[in-house]
Parts: sequence; C-alpha cells; structure tokens
Amino acid sequence: MGAKSILVVAGVAIATLLYLVYLGATYEPPQGTTTIVVPPPAPQPVQPELERPPAIQRSTAITEPEPENLEDADTPESAEPEIVVADTEPEREIVTEPAAELVEAEVVQLPALGESDSFIRERLQQIAEGAALLSYLVDDQMVRGFVILVDNISQGNLPQTNLPYRAVEGEFPVRTVDNNLFELDEAGFRRFDRVVNALVDIDTDQAMMLYRLASPLFQQAYAELGYGDVSFDNTLSRAIRNVLATDDIEGSIQLVKPSVMYLYADSDIEAMSDIQKQMLRIGPDNREKVKSKLRQVMQQL
Repeated sequence: MGAKSILVVAGVAIATLLYLVYLGATYEPPQGTTTIVVPPPAPQPVQPELERPPAIQRSTAITEPEPENLEDADTPESAEPEIVVADTEPEREIVTEPAAELVEAEVVQLPALGESDSFIRERLQQIAEGAALLSYLVDDQMVRGFVILVDNISQGNLPQTNLPYRAVEGEFPVRTVDNNLFELDEAGFRRFDRVVNALVDIDTDQAMMLYRLASPLFQQAYAELGYGDVSFDNTLSRAIRNVLATDDIEGSIQLVKPSVMYLYADSDIEAMSDIQKQMLRIGPDNREKVKSKLRQVMQQL
C-alpha cells in the first residue's frame, strides 16, 4: 500500500473514532424500554396543588357549597362557639330554689329561750310521726332539758333529774338464779318498745331541719351551763359517739345485789358508762334501732 493510501486509511480511522466519541456523548436511549437508568423528570411545580383537595373536602363535608377560596374553609369552625353557648344556657336557670329556702329560713322569728316550749311543740307536730314523740316529752323547758341530757351523755353520764322525756313506768324485772345471782329478764326490754319506736319513726331530715332552725336556742341554753365558747353541735356529736360505742353483749346479763341496788356481775359491764349500761337495759333489738337512728343524725351534723 502506498503512502497516500495509508494516509487515507488513517484519516478514515480518526474520523470514525471522533464520530464514535460524538455518539457516546450525545447518545439518548429509546423511550418505553425497561433499561432506563436516567432518573424520572423532576417534580413539577404544580405538585403542591395536589394537596389542596383534602383541605377542600374537609370544608365541604358539612353539606355546604364548596367555597371558592381556601380561606372560606375556616367558616364552619367559626360557628362552633355559638353551639357551645347555646348548650350552656339551660344550666344558668338552676340555683334559685336553695336560695329561696335559705331566705325562708332566715325570716323565721325565734322566741325567747324561756318561752320556746310552744314553738318546739308546734314544730314537732308538723314533722312526720312527731306527734307520737311529743307524748313522751315533758311540757316545760324542753330545750334546756335536751341540752342538759346531751351534755351529760357526752361525758358518759345519765342525769336523774331535769330530763326532757317522761320516765318509763315500772321497775326492770329480774330473774333469780340463786340467793346471790340474778339476771336481766328479757321481758323487761318490751317496756321500752313504744318510746324507742316513737323516736326512730320520726323523719330524720325534718327533725334535723328543726334542730338547725332552733340551733340558736340550743346554743344559748348550752352557754347557760358555762360553755359559751363551745359549739353545741360538737357536744351532740360526742354524745352520739358515746351511745354508738356501746358493745353488744351476747347471752344473758347477770346481776348481783350486794346492797339495795343491783350491779352487773361482769366487772367489764359494770365499768361501762351510765349511758352505755342504760343501752343494755333496753335490749338488743331496741339498742340496734337507736344506733341506726343516731347514725342518720350523725351524717347530717
């Protein structure tokens, strides 16, 4: 091959190489094949607008026409405070009756302590079953007598005079075991049935309303005993607790009579307070009735 031919071949080779380099630099693979390795086109700027339909759907879920602007979508939320105000209006209409009762209680004119018997009797007669209880109460100085009784019971004592109730008639029967030993006769418990029933049948709520109404009279009578700075409510609570502390005794209760008066043969029973020993003498059934009633009173003190 001549020199001219070699130059021609070399020129063609160089031109071919340059063309291959150009093809490699400008190559674009065919569309629709599975060998694409070029990343997909960049997200278009309109893509954020695709998030708008959920916001529009939220506002149109309330059966109203779709708002033209997204700012109108907040309109349903502005209506919510109106619904809350409408729901709270009925609650403002409650509170009048207790205030009316308070005003009614305040206008009651209490009598003087020494002239309060007729006032207490009239009020007791207005209470359910109150008339039955009145037949067992004394007619004179009822408030003072009640205060003296409560003050004594709060100390565990049982006064023998100035009692606000009439004494139960008859002596307590006993059975003779031998010459030196006796026991309480259960038939004696029945003597207290009617007075206990009259006490427990009275309406507790109404009785406590009367107590609250006449509270200044009870406090005045208590001050006369030298307790001017002590709440009579606290003394009444202490008296009730003393009664409720009476233990239940199983079986017969035996007595001895070393002198004129009977004593309990059991030293633990004899060591009880006077009011607790009296609770034993009314019998277990009556005792439970009285305790149950006093628990109701205690809850309202």
